[in-house]
Amino acid sequence: MKNTDLLRLGALPLAALIAGCGGNAKKTEKLPNIVVIMADDLGYGDISCYGATEIQTPGIDRLAREGLRQMNGHCTSATSTPSRFAMLTGMYPWRVGAAILPGDAPMLIKEDMPTFPKMLKQAGYATGVVGKWHLGLGNGNVNWNEPITPSPNQIGFDYSYIMAATNDRVPTVYVKNGRVVNLDPNDPIEVSYKHNFPGEPTGKDNPELLRMHPSLGHNMSITNGIPRIGYMKGGKSALWVDEEMYKVFLDEAKEYVKAHQQQPFFLYYALHQPHVPRLPNAMFAGKSKLGPRGDVILEADYCVSEFLNYLDELNLTENTIVIFTSDNGPVLDDGYQDMAEEMNGNHKPAGPFRGWKCDPYEGGARIPMIVRWPGKIEAGTTSDALICQVDFCPSFAALLNTSYEVKDGENQIDALLGKSPEGRENLVLEGYGIDLWLKEGDWACIPEYTTRRGEIVEARLYNLKEDIAQQHNLASEYPEKVREMTEKLQSIKARN
Repeated sequence: MKNTDLLRLGALPLAALIAGCGGNAKKTEKLPNIVVIMADDLGYGDISCYGATEIQTPGIDRLAREGLRQMNGHCTSATSTPSRFAMLTGMYPWRVGAAILPGDAPMLIKEDMPTFPKMLKQAGYATGVVGKWHLGLGNGNVNWNEPITPSPNQIGFDYSYIMAATNDRVPTVYVKNGRVVNLDPNDPIEVSYKHNFPGEPTGKDNPELLRMHPSLGHNMSITNGIPRIGYMKGGKSALWVDEEMYKVFLDEAKEYVKAHQQQPFFLYYALHQPHVPRLPNAMFAGKSKLGPRGDVILEADYCVSEFLNYLDELNLTENTIVIFTSDNGPVLDDGYQDMAEEMNGNHKPAGPFRGWKCDPYEGGARIPMIVRWPGKIEAGTTSDALICQVDFCPSFAALLNTSYEVKDGENQIDALLGKSPEGRENLVLEGYGIDLWLKEGDWACIPEYTTRRGEIVEARLYNLKEDIAQQHNLASEYPEKVREMTEKLQSIKARN
């Protein structure tokens, strides 16, 4: 059967797909495990299978060698919280005003919203999340010393072992199924993003206590010699050690797979690397020539490699779909003096693209996206289909022949698995602190917008086929194209 002969998979049950890929009757009854591994601030050009020459990532490269590299894959947003929201809900994050959240923010995903894990539970899956969360917890007034609700467990995950926000924000503790891990009730946790607690040292007032200094912000409460964003008191027995975080999350991911190997499972394994503060374990410190940022990329790659090896060990590789991706584009100096810019050398974290994390350009939103499903996806292939993480929910719903309330995501299972060269017709993307932009075919249009200071920023239009680095603004040459794409964007925004 040729790829072009395959029907749209939304009309086919999973059994038909497996049979069409050469499966037998027994295999048609077995649901594939699904794993999404999401790195944090990892750029398109940060890994060797996407062209990096200054650093090698053999673990991630293995996925590419055994699976499909999406060359035109995107997150919805050039920042973390919004893109994670989109991946888990199938909804554009700007519809709910999603933005980068503090560590004490309420849960952004409401309990009555359709979600990726809810859909998979409906299809018979166990569901788990391990790693970075950054989508809020509780109702906005969390007591960290009691069971926290809502947590990931209330929006579709059977099991969760997470950090509340990011590794540069308090509270600097792990939360397992809504409870802080290793908390001593005699040393209760207090968290505030407004004021410090009496007698608690800060990075601003006590620089002598620091082993890494801030370059911007990041000068509040200190954990493990690192100043963070936000203020925290107590919980000493529960505090994480940054250099051990890679192993904590890797072990949890492996334990989850081991515990659920006899049933179909979904695991969202959210790596914390290479987000700041970049504190590699001694196994990786100094091993790259790119400084701590390069070292933690090697650490992340090790985690991927070890996880894949564990799937091999449990004989789960053949029946597990693994997607590796990133939440947004890269960043060098992100608030700490860790020599990321000085040691970057000839490395191009965003690859050939313009822009970084937060930017409304390809470098902010085009990210690595590798899909492996042995025997169902042709190994070592690539695809130029336009696809986005917001499509994961409806695509897998189609694969599993189960219902999902689609808002903005599309059933792109054919493109995701490399069965069709055609992807989305268009995609709405966003940077940080600006309005939205539209990508369609060879064109990217950032409409005119007004900044918060009232300044008008002119429209930008780029032909990506001829100008992948977005160096030439063609808006004045093609005003009709700008008008057409601006109107289309407004129409999508207005859609209920």
